[in-house]
Amino acid sequence: MIDTARALDAGDPLAEFRGRFDLPEGVVYLDGNSLGALPRATRERVSQVVDAEWGRDLIRSWNSADWIGMPQRIGAKIAPLIGAQPHEVIACDSVSVNLSKLIGAALQMRPGRNVVLSEPGNFPTDLYMVQGSPAAQRLAARDKIVDALDDDVALLMLTHVHYKTGEMFDMAALTKAAHDAGALVLWDLSHSGGAVPVDLNACNADLAVGCGYKYLNGGPGAPAYAFVAERHHDALHNPISGWMGHAAPFAFSDEYEPAAGVSRLLAGTPPVLAMAALECGVDLMAEIGIEPLVAKSRALSEFFRAAMAEHCPQLECVSPADAPMRGSQLSYRHKDAYALCQVLIARGVIGDFRDPDILRFGFAPAYVSYEDAAKAVNALAEILENDEWDAPQFKKRAAVT
Repeated sequence: MIDTARALDAGDPLAEFRGRFDLPEGVVYLDGNSLGALPRATRERVSQVVDAEWGRDLIRSWNSADWIGMPQRIGAKIAPLIGAQPHEVIACDSVSVNLSKLIGAALQMRPGRNVVLSEPGNFPTDLYMVQGSPAAQRLAARDKIVDALDDDVALLMLTHVHYKTGEMFDMAALTKAAHDAGALVLWDLSHSGGAVPVDLNACNADLAVGCGYKYLNGGPGAPAYAFVAERHHDALHNPISGWMGHAAPFAFSDEYEPAAGVSRLLAGTPPVLAMAALECGVDLMAEIGIEPLVAKSRALSEFFRAAMAEHCPQLECVSPADAPMRGSQLSYRHKDAYALCQVLIARGVIGDFRDPDILRFGFAPAYVSYEDAAKAVNALAEILENDEWDAPQFKKRAAVT
């Protein structure tokens, strides 16, 4: 298997990009769907911001280094990765905060309707943001979502790629169904952007949010991004009406006047250091392009899936077998998945665990190699064969899993 993997790596058109990341020696990293690896350019860029732009130029850098334009500039660079126009995307805040803003905006755009429809088992923050809003939450199983769309639904809110199983929704079909019912649609692209095909405008999507620290490699807690289709810009109301979303923030008016377009989604001052790190990751993904990333993602996950079926058949794959129907990950069920994950980490193979019994492997196509995938399968096969996972030190839960 290792020889086959090395042959595939030799022919991989993205192999050169692996060297653009600062990957620890001897570590197989299959958790880029939770936290992307560090681009080598990021360290130098952040140092430049700290030493020169902040340390030397101080507050002047809001103008001279265009700190003030970072949210729009980075958003425009993300746009081609998700099928949007540059002026429809802005980098700001977190996924949770952006969800809250867009849920509130959608409710205002659909007066007389107060229901946000989602699915049980959606990523928790998505559901929590609804529960903290004035909306009524309605949950429907995947095969019942269309049936649950009625005259009370203001917003259908779904995660494009499920965080636990990797199953992907048909964005175009569900967006059309929601529109036919008079509802708007909000897509969470946190496990999609930079790894799977997303074409928001081709699907006629209304709203979207996405994560900056997974496949975009923006660093831990990196700013997120938000999308609003151009046709909704004039009607868009940001319920978090902070000063940076004002039409003229430095006029210091007592009255709020929203900025034009998607810029009105801004609230507080942009976190410049975090934005600088995010921009490095986005630049690298933009340089590669989404089509090569998708092709590598699918080929790599198929290689891993076949190897797991042969060498670790006792683990049940809960991700769709058809690569175009899943994200850039594979998830496996085992009653002691947490312990298996900890043994793998101890061996230098980093995946992650999702409660209650899911072992998850992510394939960040820009830097994960076929040899990485083969080494991970070999390690897991050995662990299962010798019951290495069945030890107390591997079963004690850490705060972050």
